[in-house]
Amino acid sequence: MTLILRLFAAVFVLLLSGCATHTPLNLMGYHPHYEANVTPLPRAKALIITTSQATLGEGGKATGVFGSEMTAPYYRFTEHGLSVDIASIDGGEVPIDPISFKWYIISEDDQRYLHDAEFQQKAKHSIAIADVNISDYDIVFLAGGWGAAYDLGYSEVLGEKITQAYAAATPIGAVCHGPLGLLKARRPDGKLLVEGLSLTAVTDKQIEELGITETPQHPESALRAAGAAFESNTRFYDLLANHVVVDGIVVTGQNQNAGSEVAFTLMELLHKQRQMPSK
Repeated sequence: MTLILRLFAAVFVLLLSGCATHTPLNLMGYHPHYEANVTPLPRAKALIITTSQATLGEGGKATGVFGSEMTAPYYRFTEHGLSVDIASIDGGEVPIDPISFKWYIISEDDQRYLHDAEFQQKAKHSIAIADVNISDYDIVFLAGGWGAAYDLGYSEVLGEKITQAYAAATPIGAVCHGPLGLLKARRPDGKLLVEGLSLTAVTDKQIEELGITETPQHPESALRAAGAAFESNTRFYDLLANHVVVDGIVVTGQNQNAGSEVAFTLMELLHKQRQMPSK
């Protein structure tokens, strides 16, 4: 089945539901509901880092962070007592891919965001990554979206912040294009963080299926080239696939479907760290 036929089939099923909701796509695997029994962490702080790239190339179509890759972790964290800050490569207003808010794919977390003035203000006035004191945070989360292919993997400053977070044993999460933000980070011994690291990210197959191949970095290819032990799941259409990989304190999700699961897993790691006896 071609990509056009797959998309037609998905929209057709949606229309048959008789309502403009995302439920039928949920049933096919898109933005799956995920719950976990996580102990509240009221004194913890999380940082969500996004792209600052607002277009596909110079003057191309509007893009940015994919909505749910920022909103899903934000609400999972705040629901469990964490305070959350939003940072981006350049600071200021976070560009959000307008496609992610289309009626046929918008998530419940995105809908919450559109009625959440406080969250919107955080996204409008994000902290520049250069101004972030990474030691202030107990969890770091790298959101994806097509915009991230232009800046996360090229930012030396972001690489240094992730290096510092990893050295401090801060749980680090990333989804979709977000794992590109790990490329410049290093372990305490100086080796690249991703070298030999088991992880996942958006697949080359999904990029080809969506037809957005002009971006300068493709996560699967770039991470494999850097020595990562790349894993993924697949379906007839990878937009509907899901996979999460945990390697030590690094938790990665394959695409937009993994935001909540990665967030829960990070909180579980943090809770376990806090239960460990002090040396």
